[in-house]
Amino acid sequence: MSASAAHSLTIGSVPVGGAHRPFIIAEMSGNHNQSLDRALAIVDAAADAGAHAIKLQTYTADTITMDTGFVIQEEGTSLWEGKSLYKLYQEAYTPWEWHAAIFERAAERGLLAFSSPFDETAVDFLESLNVPAYKIASFENAHLPLLRKVAATGKPVIVSTGVATLAEIDEAVRTLRAAGCRELVLLKCTSTYPASPENTNLRTIPVLAETFNCPIGLSDHTMGIGVSVAAVALGACVIEKHFTLSRADGGVDSAFSMEPHELKALVEETERAWQAMGTVQLCVQAAEEKSRIYKRSIYVSQPVKAGEVLSTDNLRIIRPGDGLAPRFWDVVLGRTATRDLKPGTPLTWDLL
Repeated sequence: MSASAAHSLTIGSVPVGGAHRPFIIAEMSGNHNQSLDRALAIVDAAADAGAHAIKLQTYTADTITMDTGFVIQEEGTSLWEGKSLYKLYQEAYTPWEWHAAIFERAAERGLLAFSSPFDETAVDFLESLNVPAYKIASFENAHLPLLRKVAATGKPVIVSTGVATLAEIDEAVRTLRAAGCRELVLLKCTSTYPASPENTNLRTIPVLAETFNCPIGLSDHTMGIGVSVAAVALGACVIEKHFTLSRADGGVDSAFSMEPHELKALVEETERAWQAMGTVQLCVQAAEEKSRIYKRSIYVSQPVKAGEVLSTDNLRIIRPGDGLAPRFWDVVLGRTATRDLKPGTPLTWDLL
């Protein structure tokens, strides 16, 4: 059994780990488009789709960066090409005064709600709202003072591992555990927006589980649900996807975010994948026993007189399975019938 399957934790009242159905997080990010009403509608849509949690990002442009004039320059590869980093965060941030209302709506709808803090002041703020867990974004997984601050809360911590080397992941894990984190989940993540299936590298999931001895999940920036379903088959027990009401509505993250019908499919199909993993099964299952009758067996295909030789002219291997198994074909050929046999008679040893 993998470490991801063997270990579990609880976020709020929801068990998380390989022995439980995948924990699905809907990431709101900036998809509220600076409308609290839209943010609340996203919460409702996530609940309707069956997600376990809604996640926010807690920062302001000034807590995450400075207005240095830095402009995103990733020609042809970035959704935000040519934008000022500072102004992008001004557009994308979730006003802190909205958090309580969003978390309250989530509680009313049976959703867990938590956030990614991007500095220590955000942790203090989220503690005042009594969040059940913390998420560390990929671009913050080397921010060791932030990791220590989050670990000191004693709450479960989910860490995305994008843009990090194995050594950096190890440093983050050691820092968290040394500072008091006892319940940790790592998310395999490719920090491109969107990510492609080709650069997702899901085979990393069982390696992370074995290396860090904790549950592993996937922060999935690909389109569709196929990558997440495959991740569950490799042991992922948490799936995080960006979520919006409609990609056509636009917004900083809309292009790689799921719509409600897709999130519903994600919840259903990842649970099916998890159920299908089962155990190693190399025998006929009890559920299959009744179907054995539909396998082939040896039948009389032409009238046979007592004493007549049985041959390929008067025997066939057909369905159902009431007669001798096909493995006895070479044994029965050349034997003689003990009595007259009609076509359609299943061949049994007492007829030879």
